[in-house]
Amino acid sequence: MILHGGLAALRLDGEWRGLLLVGPSGSGKSDLLLRASEAGFRPVADDRVVIWTVGDRLYGRAPDTLRDLMESRGLGVLPAATLPFSEIVLAVRCEASPEAVERFPQGETLSLLDRSVPLRPLWPFDPSAPAKLRRAMQHLGYDH
Repeated sequence: MILHGGLAALRLDGEWRGLLLVGPSGSGKSDLLLRASEAGFRPVADDRVVIWTVGDRLYGRAPDTLRDLMESRGLGVLPAATLPFSEIVLAVRCEASPEAVERFPQGETLSLLDRSVPLRPLWPFDPSAPAKLRRAMQHLGYDH
């Protein structure tokens, strides 16, 4: 299955864990992926993500034609050092405005190929968005 979105990974506890960025065209996915890569994440896929399952895990990678490429609006498509694939453990929905993001969002999930991953809303142009992504990944599974 191929999705319109981006995929970034963060190395935690010795493993690469993937963060799927979803939202409509122009919602800021590529911009957020670029800023996240400057904040310690590694890009895996930009614009399109090929997803598949192995057992109960969900994985993603770039389509062959987009491997090692990232779009930068205003500059075009540029080379990027990407990871070949990553497990997807979290999804972030890029929202159109800061007001669209609830202060305390409910525990939504995104279902893909009969697997579910936690889904969090985020305004991608928030200056703290990359830091929020890192914290979400570090505290994945933490419920208080």
